[in-house]
Amino acid sequence: MVLKTELHTHTSDDPHDYIPHSAADLVRHASALGYGALAITLHDRQLDVTALRSYAEDRGVTLIPGIERTIHGKHVLLLNFPREADRVTSFDDLRRLKRDSSGLVIAPHPFFPAPTCLGRLMDRYADVFDAVEWNGMFTRRINFNLRAARWARRHGRPMVGNGDVHRLEQLGTTYSLVDAEPEAGAICQAIAAGRVRFVATPHSLVTATRLMADLVASTLLPRTDFRTTGTARTIRTPDIL
Repeated sequence: MVLKTELHTHTSDDPHDYIPHSAADLVRHASALGYGALAITLHDRQLDVTALRSYAEDRGVTLIPGIERTIHGKHVLLLNFPREADRVTSFDDLRRLKRDSSGLVIAPHPFFPAPTCLGRLMDRYADVFDAVEWNGMFTRRINFNLRAARWARRHGRPMVGNGDVHRLEQLGTTYSLVDAEPEAGAICQAIAAGRVRFVATPHSLVTATRLMADLVASTLLPRTDFRTTGTARTIRTPDIL
């Protein structure tokens, strides 16, 4: 079975970024576009998808637990790991997590020009990455994914296509096709084994500029967070990648 899959998304539950859509909105839109699997990867918080799972399954979407964890200031996607993934703070921690549990580690947007992107750390910690992301934010003339593709070929890692979805309109242009049964563990194993290919359609320069302007503008908005203490707390939203 080949599943249309998105492995890098954010929702209004994200503790860092302003995201205008809920997890249910995301699932509903993904289903309408024919997705069979979806990972919700909030920044530094793994969303409990238990209550959402039946809603997604009713719409033909398999949910994969995930988190976009910040390690040494850099973003790393951790999929289908236990909740201990929330506490990983170093690449040594990540190695231990991989040793003690099964899951998938993806390098997201590794060579984009942002301080949270892995860059040179890709070579230093090459052993921890199971796959490399082709990020949907690119145009025909501006494409920071090309270096990631060269790295993946050199190190024998599969590439996955991800939208890094902060806005629902980002779904559907770049995604992965995974040859696996619709179960989170099976999907992750198939990707690690290379049974994946990606589809990537560049944005027009106008669309890319508009999306980036929206995302950057949203980082200037204060957020009111009621989740941690039950009282209002204003936070900033700096992570658009």
